[in-house]
Amino acid sequence: MIIDGKAFAAALRAEVATGVALLSRVPGLAVVLVGSDPASAVYVRSKGKACREAGMASFEHPLPAETSQADLVALVHQLNADPAVDGILVQLPLPDHIDANAIIAAIDPEKDVDGFTPENAGRLATGLEGFVPCTPLGAMMMLKATRGDLTGLEAVVIGRSNIVGKPMAALLLGESCTVTIAHSRTRNLPAVVRRADIVVAAVGRPEMVRGDWIKPGATVIDVGINRVDAAASDTGAKTKLVGDVAFAEAEAVAGAITPVPGGVGPMTIACLLKNTLTSAQRRER
Repeated sequence: MIIDGKAFAAALRAEVATGVALLSRVPGLAVVLVGSDPASAVYVRSKGKACREAGMASFEHPLPAETSQADLVALVHQLNADPAVDGILVQLPLPDHIDANAIIAAIDPEKDVDGFTPENAGRLATGLEGFVPCTPLGAMMMLKATRGDLTGLEAVVIGRSNIVGKPMAALLLGESCTVTIAHSRTRNLPAVVRRADIVVAAVGRPEMVRGDWIKPGATVIDVGINRVDAAASDTGAKTKLVGDVAFAEAEAVAGAITPVPGGVGPMTIACLLKNTLTSAQRRER
């Protein structure tokens, strides 16, 4: 089974738009982009478009790369206090002279729709309600829709980042899975992965996870997005996108798998909209 992230995302975005229409005011998402990283700029435009399609306001704050850390913190505090803003997202990565942890910590946890602040990370780790990072949240939605009850399943998360690996592991623990966090220094990684009923690959290495690593019938969630040289083709494309999993090999073994592109990626923005709606709903109570 190919897990269609585009279809899941379309359904979630429609659900969000319905929720937005029931509010007494228009929810607002503020997105801050420092510098001109091309990939980040494309992603920010996509977020703005998705907001408007869902009936939300998009407040975009493009800043020059030389913006000081103090000025960026001041903008975050300004957005914290702005009643029109329900969610704040500072696009990562930031320029080297800015401490990303300090910027994230400055965001009001009640408007932290990316789920990155220490408070929201702590709430997730301890099983309390809070905002969950969008990529693992989307992955978990697809997992539950595909496999149903996850109780007792063995899950391996490859990658230990604060953005995907650690929160994904916390979500799986919350569903009563037995969870292993693996990474580049894990000994005999293929053998660890072969135990898993659920594999979440978020390591950032093109097609690192091979088909013979996958337990027959396992569900594979590929979070990786890597641009690699394309083989000669009629399309003339010089590069292509691949995941962290060797898709063709794994597809032959897995019970279900997300493609790249078209898997987890579309759910990330859809979950950002969902978190922004949740923030607006809480503030309206």
